[in-house]
Amino acid sequence: MSDAPLPISEAELPDPLPEAPPGTAIYVHLPFCVTKCHYCDFYSLPAEGQDIPSFMDSLLIEVEQRAPESPKTVFFGGGTPSLLSIPDWERLMEALDRRTNFRSTAQEVSVECNPESLTEDKARALLDLGVTRLSIGMQSLRSNTLEQFGRVHSVDDAWAAYEAARRAGCTSINLDVIFANPGQTASQWREDLTQILDRGPDHLAAYNLTFEESTPFLRWLEQGKLVASPEELELELAEITEELTLAAGLPAYEVSNYARPGHECLHNINYWQNGTYAGIGPSAASKIFHKRGASSRSVARYKRFLRDRGHALEWCEELPPPARLAETWWLGLRLRRGITPAEARERCGFEETEDPALPMAQRLLDQGLLDMSGDRFRLSEAGRPLADSIASEFFSACASESD
Repeated sequence: MSDAPLPISEAELPDPLPEAPPGTAIYVHLPFCVTKCHYCDFYSLPAEGQDIPSFMDSLLIEVEQRAPESPKTVFFGGGTPSLLSIPDWERLMEALDRRTNFRSTAQEVSVECNPESLTEDKARALLDLGVTRLSIGMQSLRSNTLEQFGRVHSVDDAWAAYEAARRAGCTSINLDVIFANPGQTASQWREDLTQILDRGPDHLAAYNLTFEESTPFLRWLEQGKLVASPEELELELAEITEELTLAAGLPAYEVSNYARPGHECLHNINYWQNGTYAGIGPSAASKIFHKRGASSRSVARYKRFLRDRGHALEWCEELPPPARLAETWWLGLRLRRGITPAEARERCGFEETEDPALPMAQRLLDQGLLDMSGDRFRLSEAGRPLADSIASEFFSACASESD
């Protein structure tokens, strides 16, 4: 991916977001990868040829400027955070702890890793520096699929990284996997997922493949070089995932996430509860109270904005209350525990007497797409595969209130 700036006039750039209160979750975006995966639309750059020390200088400036005190969770994503050297990690973690005291306050500190850059020494160093949870991008147990994805690791590399993390003493490991890959069958997924669960991960993130804008995968789909899995197969693969994870002691707690009790990802749960979070690094998004925005998707602009403007925010918005309400319902329903109308109103600051989400929730309940226990709404078994389309129903129901 090129590091070209977005087509925006600097006269239109927003003021900085409000200061995040103590306890706010922190996300740090480390954008460098060995190479860009063909399905990925996150902001990332090939590490080769990049001035990583200069980038780290800028990142630590933003840490000092914006990182909130006493965070409850910290999440390092990318990119490939495990690509950083141990000295870079030492420098980053010491600076972050000086600013925030995260080692004393964070209930969870996660680092995303790719197999080609996670060794036992690096895993042990991360744990010594305050990391509590490692998330390994395994993605597939099929060599041809890994090649199709543009991954640079083998299946053996993925297992070696997992075992290295265990030997280093990590007691909370997530594995990322993707299903509904072009050409995948139900029997293959059952076989592969069984192998994965037999290794005993503490958490599994199993995502249905999506074809994102501006990715080679979408271009190849449009050119007929790839064929998407039919919806019937996607549903069958999702059912297999539910069946096997439950049997392995990792019940679903979100649409695509499964965990042993006590190993749910607290940082992501805060997102699904529409909580406050502070993003550090290029492209990182923040939500402070009801304002949200993100930094530039360009390392060059990110560094320059921090130097010249004192912050790297490139866009900012504050949704009207009905839109915030719809978003809060959509996110809350992704969680298996669901959401109550009172929770939704409180989380998004909706103070109007009439609640435009309630008629839609009742309609979806009548259609069998939601279940209800007390005053808590949840996606039903029939509704879980339709989570995204159900989200659009809430946005439609609340849209007229935002006009």
